[in-house]
Amino acid sequence: MPLSFIVWALLLLRLSCSAESYGCDLYDPSNPCYTGGRVDSDLSPDPLPFSTRAYWMRRAIGALADINEGSPCPFAAFGAVIVNHTASEIGTAESQLGQEVCIGANSMARDGNPTLHGEIAAINNCSRILTDPDGPYKLSGPEALSALGDLSLYTTAEACPMCSSAIIYGGFREYIFSTSIPTLRSYDWPQIVIRSREIFSRSVGRLSAHRTRILGEVLANETEELFRWQFADGDCPRGCEKEGSGCVKSKNSDAGTRRDEL
Repeated sequence: MPLSFIVWALLLLRLSCSAESYGCDLYDPSNPCYTGGRVDSDLSPDPLPFSTRAYWMRRAIGALADINEGSPCPFAAFGAVIVNHTASEIGTAESQLGQEVCIGANSMARDGNPTLHGEIAAINNCSRILTDPDGPYKLSGPEALSALGDLSLYTTAEACPMCSSAIIYGGFREYIFSTSIPTLRSYDWPQIVIRSREIFSRSVGRLSAHRTRILGEVLANETEELFRWQFADGDCPRGCEKEGSGCVKSKNSDAGTRRDEL
């Protein structure tokens, strides 16, 4: 057998193994898919101060209690808020922090709808608000879709592939998440382990020209407690206490203690 053939065979085998190791088992943020692809907007400086990002991420956390009968520890603590940082462009006065358009939280169990992750619930809420003929915006369908391009979506945890895809198709200006998918997996959360940046990097055609600023792990130190207890038997979030195998709102609070389920 010619030596050159053996050399080429070994080279192809090495490339094949490299391709496999370069794949998308994305538990490790150092995996190439974490930063691969066309995410140019990540390379430019964030135009907003961290205090603004923190303010709205805490609002996404607050959305959990707003939607879950006052409970700060629903089982699936995926909350979101959609914000207009360029409010004057859709007809409202601009504030220093930006303007809240809508909130959302995981409502799968409540509504019996498996698509109602926090991000999808928020997008649905915003669509209704933007197109409400009696609301503040009164936009047509096409106008509402266009308006999404001026909005920023904050979410307590990194979006799953379904929600990342919705963010892409919505053309959002920004997408800001807190707890990462690798961290959720470290707490044994069931996940489709494909990072948001991979979803964005694999978008082609007209979607490949889309630019959404992606900011990750904003206030992760505050959101991780929301996810630590469900599968890994960790401590309850602040304001909650153990009851059976779950967490409920502390008894010294006058709010409801209903538990949601995944």
